[in-house]
Amino acid sequence: MKKVYYLSTCDTCKRILNELDLPSNFSLQNIKTDAMTKAQIDEMAKLAGSYEALFSKRARLYKSLELKDKNLKEPDFKHYLLDHYTFLKRPVIINGDQIFVGNSKKTIAEAKTAIHES
Repeated sequence: MKKVYYLSTCDTCKRILNELDLPSNFSLQNIKTDAMTKAQIDEMAKLAGSYEALFSKRARLYKSLELKDKNLKEPDFKHYLLDHYTFLKRPVIINGDQIFVGNSKKTIAEAKTAIHES
């Protein structure tokens, strides 16, 4: 699978999509209008190694729900990822059996190299 999960209203996601110059065999999923399924989140977690690796602790909802004060476990991260798209660390780029999560310069550089080598 070659796919990018992103948020169309996020300027950072838009910039990264432009920077990646994705080949036509990649599909895009705007997670705000096309909610992620349990199977999609499970597949991402399998590639990333955990649900926590997909989870954004910078989301406003994370702070407003005071989740930082709770001892969250894997089932909790999965629950919140399924509950609201804002908890996904974006973008998530899947290139076959590789996954790139988040918007750090290093992650995006690695994703760009992997995409254009495959």
